[in-house]
Amino acid sequence: MSRTPAETRTPRRLAAIDLGSNSFHLLVANYHEEQLQVVAKQGEKVQLAAGLDENDCLSEDAIQRALDCLARFAPFIADVSPRHLRVVGTNALRNAANSDALIHRAEALLGHEIEIIAGREEARLIYLGAAHALADVHGKRLIVDIGGGSTEFIIGERFEPLALESLHMGCVAYTRRFFGDGEITEKSFHQAELAALSELANIRRPYLEMGWSDPVGSSGTIKAVAAVLAACGDSPDGLIHREGLAKLRKQLIKTKRLDKVAMEGLKADRARVFPAGVAILCAIFEAFDLAYMRYSDGALREGVLYDLVGRNTPEDSRLQTLVALQRRYSIDTRQADNVAASACHAFEQVRDAWQLDDEQKQFLTWAAQIHELGQAVSHSQFHRHGAYLLEHSDLPGFSRPEQKSLAFLVRAHRRKFPSKELEALPESLRERYARLARLLRLAVILNHSRPEHAVVDFHVIATGDALRLVLPEALAEHALLINDLQQEMALQQAAGFTFELEPEPADA
Repeated sequence: MSRTPAETRTPRRLAAIDLGSNSFHLLVANYHEEQLQVVAKQGEKVQLAAGLDENDCLSEDAIQRALDCLARFAPFIADVSPRHLRVVGTNALRNAANSDALIHRAEALLGHEIEIIAGREEARLIYLGAAHALADVHGKRLIVDIGGGSTEFIIGERFEPLALESLHMGCVAYTRRFFGDGEITEKSFHQAELAALSELANIRRPYLEMGWSDPVGSSGTIKAVAAVLAACGDSPDGLIHREGLAKLRKQLIKTKRLDKVAMEGLKADRARVFPAGVAILCAIFEAFDLAYMRYSDGALREGVLYDLVGRNTPEDSRLQTLVALQRRYSIDTRQADNVAASACHAFEQVRDAWQLDDEQKQFLTWAAQIHELGQAVSHSQFHRHGAYLLEHSDLPGFSRPEQKSLAFLVRAHRRKFPSKELEALPESLRERYARLARLLRLAVILNHSRPEHAVVDFHVIATGDALRLVLPEALAEHALLINDLQQEMALQQAAGFTFELEPEPADA
């Protein structure tokens, strides 16, 4: 839909909060004429990953540090529309066994949901942020982002990522693992480098074969290395050179202890995790045979904002993902579109009664368009196979909660209603997604014979949680359809729902 001139002139206020393993970041900006104009920018070292115990549970101290930080961020997002705000969690929250203990309290504090994003989705957003911050040079670039719990590697050209990877190594995690006693030795430094090289071995060859002309680093560790090298005169051109990095490594080992790390250009709150970050960067330089790397100040939070700009437009990355799924799993797109059309027809008739909105319609449509992808695995139980693929695949543009919701709809589109899977959804989503699933089930049944055109000649009436389907005479005469609908009545009744079927009045 095109915007009016007034809408074009009015900036959109956007906000992103990045719940990183080492630091939390807030970015509020106005989006105007395809540019971000920063309104507020905050960052705090929360060191969430340092609060993980041997069972990968966040300590209460770490949770409280996170909540205290978010309480300070909250006033900056008070006037931002929920549609223009995203709060994303990365490696520490991906791995924490008790992440819900923080998420539920943080969502209550912020009044907004928190999305845990997969590693490759984090990499995609990092690339989006970095690419916008860089000059539009020709050729491929390598983007490296060393975080607290993971490190992302992306090869891309212009604004298009070509390879995405997230490896389990970060400055907070490696500090605990290799410098946990507070000592900095040649042995501990070398062990950290070897561990990083081992992780890199999985991607080294394909990345080198793909190649790049511009190696770029983003976020805290690489920013700190660039600042320290510039302050001591080892980076006259503003680049991180291999020789300067080697000198910095020797200097850190001479320091001997984490609590003694203090260098010009290095912020005190990063000093303790700095040696581990440098060890990871040294391994990256070795694995990819880099001579230099430059720093870009665009990262995850900027990428989240640029991704928000494209959401719910033809440029929405999630649409590209769904098209790729349809191609990869050879989905019958005519049938998928027919089911989607019937589902949307039913949706519009119950929208007001069930208080549904455009976002739910979007997810219903998407689920309809890929509801048969599990058939690529096996026709038997294909709804289960499809749900598994959706929940456990890397789907660019989708957060983990979004994937889980989409997977539920696909799982629920046929056979016994999956009450157990419904209970696994957040409580705030259960009623809405149960209702969406019932609409999808109806659309699938109405198009069971795989007609050439979508079936839309029907009426659906919602009264409370009860659903009534009114069929015209032409459809009511189809014995197979009526049999399917009668079975559906029994299945919905078994799940605690009311579903009724009645013919359209003769004089209608």
